[in-house]
Amino acid sequence: MNPTYDEIVNIRQSYGNMIRKTPLLYTDTFSKMSGSKVYLKAEFQQRTGSFKLRGAYAKIKALTKEEKKNGVIAASAGNHAQGVAFASKLEKIPCTIVMPVTASPAKVAATRGYGAKVILEGINYDESWAKAQEISKKTGAKIIHAFDDPKIIEANGAIGLEILEDLPDVDEIYVPIGGGGLAAGVLLAVKAKNPKVKVIGVESKAFPAMKNSIKVGRLQTVKGERTIADGISVKMPGKLTFKIINELIDDIVLVDDTQIVKTMFLLMERAKMVVEPAGAVTLAYLLNSKPAPGKKVVPILGGGNVDMYLLGQIVAKGLTAMSRLVKIFILLKDKPGALKEVVDEIASLSVNIVEVVHDRLSSNIDAGTAGVTLSLEMEGKEHAQKLVSHLKSKNIQFKILT
Repeated sequence: MNPTYDEIVNIRQSYGNMIRKTPLLYTDTFSKMSGSKVYLKAEFQQRTGSFKLRGAYAKIKALTKEEKKNGVIAASAGNHAQGVAFASKLEKIPCTIVMPVTASPAKVAATRGYGAKVILEGINYDESWAKAQEISKKTGAKIIHAFDDPKIIEANGAIGLEILEDLPDVDEIYVPIGGGGLAAGVLLAVKAKNPKVKVIGVESKAFPAMKNSIKVGRLQTVKGERTIADGISVKMPGKLTFKIINELIDDIVLVDDTQIVKTMFLLMERAKMVVEPAGAVTLAYLLNSKPAPGKKVVPILGGGNVDMYLLGQIVAKGLTAMSRLVKIFILLKDKPGALKEVVDEIASLSVNIVEVVHDRLSSNIDAGTAGVTLSLEMEGKEHAQKLVSHLKSKNIQFKILT
């Protein structure tokens, strides 16, 4: 049986002060970029850095004394892990988390920091989930599912209630979909309160499990491909979440990693927000497809737990994708002043040179020549095009590196 609207309201009231009501933030920048009136639901500002704490806390708090005696266990790539670990700490019960071996070291460290025992097993969520079930049978630990549980879904529904409270005339809500727990909860709350509000799910193109399942009308398993959006990399949706989403969703759309990277970069630079890949998919779709001109839309930004090494890559790739960082290779005669001549031409266009790599010794560099790789800071595509035209006009032979 589906969770009810009243159950969502009641579970929200039971939170007390443990769960934050996250802000709904209007953004002029992304409104202009998308053509919609964009209000960001900042779930990345929730305690533990994601919406996952809502369901984990609600589920664990509702366990009986008997159910708690052997502790709890969960499988997660990171955010559910942290939510379960933190909730277990609040309830003072033992906690074991099975995480994929590919999980972000930062998320593993944070989960351990909340007091959980972490076991690294499997290369994805589904394999970790199988291991968690195996351990549960041996130890009697209560499984806290990441998405396919009525309590988890009810707790996530509170996000929908918060959006409707803060923006009663919202037209469309965009929600990330992995296993479907967040989307199912939001759908139940929003459609019960105002069925005219459209709710659109956003999946990674690498793991379109829910979209494929709805297309054929039954649960489907996807092979899955490499993606930076590990938080929604689920091969098969839950049975309950599929049932709810199949009944209520208005549409499911897809985004790729390139769109996600650009959006994460823009969130950092323009909004000063650090949002993880799975959390940024909703805004990525809005910015790339511009689907709702003039409408009031809410993309839910589900989490903000980003590995710092990945964050560095996002900045570099974001700059490159927007032609803000351009690398060029030039083969020069190995004589005094040759490099200076090129540098002077580049400087004449107010281009900042951030790195110079000078190479005389590589096997692909002929004797009497020198290869120079220049990393250039640009204003954008028009500036980069102007540089290209200028260098060609000066008969400077170069190659743009990607």
